[in-house]
Amino acid sequence: MASTFILRKSASSLAPLACRLLRGQRSFRSAIFTAINNANVSRRHSPSCMVPTLQYSSATKRSSLDESLVRVIESEIKCLQEADEDDRVENVPSGFPFEIEDYPGLQILTLKRTYQGEEIEVEVHMPDLVTGEDGDHDEDDGVKSNQCSLPMVVSVSKKSGPNLEFSCTALPDEIEIDTLAVKHPDISDDEIAYRGPEFHDLDENLQKAFHRYLEMRGIKPSTINFLHEYMINKNCREELLWMKKLKKFIEA
Repeated sequence: MASTFILRKSASSLAPLACRLLRGQRSFRSAIFTAINNANVSRRHSPSCMVPTLQYSSATKRSSLDESLVRVIESEIKCLQEADEDDRVENVPSGFPFEIEDYPGLQILTLKRTYQGEEIEVEVHMPDLVTGEDGDHDEDDGVKSNQCSLPMVVSVSKKSGPNLEFSCTALPDEIEIDTLAVKHPDISDDEIAYRGPEFHDLDENLQKAFHRYLEMRGIKPSTINFLHEYMINKNCREELLWMKKLKKFIEA
């Protein structure tokens, strides 16, 4: 069943949210180690640990560590639930050209549509955080130092013959085509002798023409901005499901 959740935040605010999610993951890991270390220190300085008793067992030690870990996980679950409730709205925007296939537990979102006899399928992967650490861009160049990108694979096929496959990087309000390949359904990738030139080596007018080609098929800024919001929200939901499964395993 396709989910239809997006964030109320505009595309320009996606990068700070992604940073918050990444920091939250790092803080969660740090909190786990802190909880475990504190439990170890408490046992070392406790008089009951210096004098063996019949009541002490490995099960007691394991329970203390598990309880500390569960408390940290529960705190993280609460934060993720609050973020999900605050940012979630329903309904795909009107005019969205694709059918959405979103299955819980998968890191890929699939979009499908038919356009003038062509079958178009888009695989959208979880967002990556693009940072300005390499120093290639700064605010003076008009490029944000931190922003989210979505790896995407766009496949355009007809009833028979080969299909075009675009490997893309989607940024807020724009899309970059990384590679373009001509593939035949009956021929494996290993059997393809010539894969074509690098996309950025193509004539500039040809590059622009392919960007217009994708835009006509629905890969346009409004679609990209919605997908940014949707995938960041999906990342939060998938992390929440993962945390609940983790907590269930520890408590079992």
